[in-house]
Amino acid sequence: MKKFSLLLLSAIMGGVVTLGGFKLLYEKDKSIKIEHITQTPVHGTSYTVNKNGELTPLQFTDVSKKVMDAVVHIKSTQLRGPQESSSSTSPFRDFFNDDFLKEFFGPHSRIQPKKPQGIGPQARVGTGSGVIINPDGYIVTNNHVIEAADDIEISLHDNRVYKAKVIGTDPTTDLALLQIKEKNLTHISFTNSDEIEVGEWVLAVGNPFNLNSTVTAGIVSAKSRNINILQNRSAIESFIQTDAAINPGNSGGALVDLKGGLVGINTAIASPTGAYSGYGFAIPSNIVKKVIDDLLEFGFVQRGYLGILIRNIDGNFAKEKELDVTEGVYVDSLPQNSAAADVGIKKGDVILKVNDTKTKSTAALMEIVARHRPGDQLNIEVNRFGKTKNFTITLRNEKGSTKLNKHEKNQVLSRLGIELELLNTKELDKLNIPAGLRVTQIHSGLIKRQTSMKQGFIITRVDNKTVSNIEDFKKYLEQKEDGIMLSGIYENYPGSYYYAFGLD
Repeated sequence: MKKFSLLLLSAIMGGVVTLGGFKLLYEKDKSIKIEHITQTPVHGTSYTVNKNGELTPLQFTDVSKKVMDAVVHIKSTQLRGPQESSSSTSPFRDFFNDDFLKEFFGPHSRIQPKKPQGIGPQARVGTGSGVIINPDGYIVTNNHVIEAADDIEISLHDNRVYKAKVIGTDPTTDLALLQIKEKNLTHISFTNSDEIEVGEWVLAVGNPFNLNSTVTAGIVSAKSRNINILQNRSAIESFIQTDAAINPGNSGGALVDLKGGLVGINTAIASPTGAYSGYGFAIPSNIVKKVIDDLLEFGFVQRGYLGILIRNIDGNFAKEKELDVTEGVYVDSLPQNSAAADVGIKKGDVILKVNDTKTKSTAALMEIVARHRPGDQLNIEVNRFGKTKNFTITLRNEKGSTKLNKHEKNQVLSRLGIELELLNTKELDKLNIPAGLRVTQIHSGLIKRQTSMKQGFIITRVDNKTVSNIEDFKKYLEQKEDGIMLSGIYENYPGSYYYAFGLD
């Protein structure tokens, strides 16, 4: 009997431990009352140390509330004709078929036929994220989220929906600036991405897998990462690496610090599966701010160049070249009309600092230069055979001038997003036209966004005026401020074709 009583007591005590936060009270009427714990017994027990050595409570609720209203969901729709293969090279191709590094982890590609196969255009729909950066409806996102889109739809955190206008794009950094017609919007302010350190807490905010308003936390794992995903000879890659969970659909979303400041724009993941595997990459906010400022002021990015070809240094390379340092950026060669060569920098120099900021890799150097315009001056510290030398370099544009590019003279075809070639006499006679300019390539630009023009279109008239060469074509567009009508033909299709678009 005594053993039975002990077993019964043990069973009762076990039940109390298992139930934990619940309290059972048996009343005379044998009813059971369950009391729920409504307050956290201990609040703010986790702490982090800030740059001043002060203990700061580590919690993410306040910053999450602060930034979620400023991160939007983007749906971009691209119409394509039935003759276009779904396997053609497109910014909406299925990135999840890549084996190792998923170039861009959003938008998702999926085909939604609007009409039966072979009849009329179909729609390719991609999704991603964006960040509201001021109250007047300006939104920054990745270029690959909206590239070639015929329609861009923005959904706010409170489910309001708007159509977006593309203000400008920069494929070299994979950034784009959009605007919606709304005022007094909640927005995120930029913070200095140079000051964030490896090991600091960050939050990633976006819309992965169409799960709106998702927040994940992690730390900055590394800085100045170059992962070779931007297929552009002028590409700038100097990513912030984070282990905050980001997935397809997070493209263009916010990476913020614990104060809610914008640290970067989430852009890519390294993954063998296409889903989160521990490594995410964001464009630093200092690069984002410079690109956005240029797009707003000029309509395109003003890129400054040092005029050098560079490579990273490691221990083996330093030994091979008999260098006195194992960190820095090696000057491999200097082309003609080089700003660096003109001030005395030579092949074999190792760049250690730019404006007192250490340059341990080519990505770090490229990031600093990318934040400046032609005409800006940089102070360069180099190591030359063990001796330290300092130089002041004035950055130049791609044509070798220290002046800012003029939009009308140098960028009109880039704004249109086309490349042209002049037809020769034999081709003109065959087509029976007096003059013509063939569109050899169509890139992201006004024509792709506003018309259905195809590669191979031959421009014969601009606003009912004949154009005999490319320079005349450019000069005419320089003087225009409103709309343009292009008339012309296709070599293998009958009839004439007309494409109208606005220059705003």
